[in-house]
Amino acid sequence: MTKAKRRAPDPEWVQMYRMGIPSPKIAAGAGAAESSVRYHLHLAGQAEPGLREAHKKALGAVTRITSAGLRNLNATIAFYQAEGRLPTTGGKTARERALGSWLHTRRQNAAAGTLSPVYREGLAVIPGWDSVTTRSADNAARWDRRRAELVEYLTAGNDWPRHKDFATEQERVLGVWVHVQRISRRQGTLIPEREAQLNASLPGWRDGRARSGGRRRGSSQDQ
Repeated sequence: MTKAKRRAPDPEWVQMYRMGIPSPKIAAGAGAAESSVRYHLHLAGQAEPGLREAHKKALGAVTRITSAGLRNLNATIAFYQAEGRLPTTGGKTARERALGSWLHTRRQNAAAGTLSPVYREGLAVIPGWDSVTTRSADNAARWDRRRAELVEYLTAGNDWPRHKDFATEQERVLGVWVHVQRISRRQGTLIPEREAQLNASLPGWRDGRARSGGRRRGSSQDQ
């Protein structure tokens, strides 16, 4: 079954070209021959003499779209859907840090008004992705939630969760979280207010499990 012919000039291709997307990329995205795309753009240029200049202006003004950039876009969205948060430049893995750096640059582009519409529309599925205030509030809420979850976990009779050799996904998540808090404290980067909350609600959090294998879940068990 043959594909239906596009009416020339195709308005979608023309709009993409006007936005600064070159014909090879339009063709690749549409699964069409580049010669066909150029033919459509040629007809559009005859009807709209300023089309080529609009394309050049947009091409110079907006963020250049690359295959790697599109992969980062999709990976950032997938990360958000899986983790419930955005990747950061201080992330745990090299991949997260790379995505965090890419996202930081996109925020700068957005602030400067040079963000590609393709990236803008893609990132629009993530509420507040370009808002530092929103991200800070989300991070604070997530920290409070993890602390409350750890309190509940220990209250249920569990030992301190491990970030290695864990038995359940819940233990892994909480183990990683409290491990990060311990590292932050040792490095002097833990917010004092948060340390005070941890001391008050999770006595013994700095030491975790007793090396002897005994349980160390509260101040009464700490030495």
